[in-house]
Amino acid sequence: MLMTIPDLLNTQQLEEIRALLGDASFVDGRLSAGRDAQRVKNNEEMASDNALNVKLNQLVLGRLYQHPTFQAAAMPLKLSSAFFARYGAGQSYGQHVDDAIMGPQGGQYRTDVSMTVFLSGPEDYEGGELTVETEHGEQHVKLPAGHAVFYPSGSLHSVAEVTSGQRLVAVAWAQSMVRDPQQRALLYDMYIVKEALQNVSPDAEATARANRSYINLVRLWSEL
Repeated sequence: MLMTIPDLLNTQQLEEIRALLGDASFVDGRLSAGRDAQRVKNNEEMASDNALNVKLNQLVLGRLYQHPTFQAAAMPLKLSSAFFARYGAGQSYGQHVDDAIMGPQGGQYRTDVSMTVFLSGPEDYEGGELTVETEHGEQHVKLPAGHAVFYPSGSLHSVAEVTSGQRLVAVAWAQSMVRDPQQRALLYDMYIVKEALQNVSPDAEATARANRSYINLVRLWSEL
């Protein structure tokens, strides 16, 4: 299930983030990639020891983590720090699957959900589309600045070559309380139904049944 979150960041937040990134140092993006991904990765990432990392993560991931759509659909248990990546002309990221386990020793997490927050808009660069293979076929994603997209980490995906301008994004991963993406999709559908019923008929028997079924399926499928 691929989902987007419009307007995660507003204009003021984007301006602050881009100003901070303008003062940051960037390194070869292959330094953070697994062995297989290194062959197809060609971008730059903000140095992981940069003092701006904490502030930038608070600005970007704080908004994402608190968003009700992300909470309901991704059901995050652990959230990674964000990587801030930029792609200039001629850079791309070939087709790959994200590593299953990330993070340092003692702080490792399973990657169930992959996220991209767009920090530059489609008008800022040519090319650079994110392509994700889903159950409905390939989906091409190039969203306005401030929008976010997330999808199962086991999906094949790529970033097309940027032919001009600069593509600036934040990427992160989450370990979900529900490992299976199909189960997460079903739970999200049930969440939407139960919320609608609670708004229209909070005291109806059907509402109580939907709520009970959702809660017990979360209990059945979650891993804590």
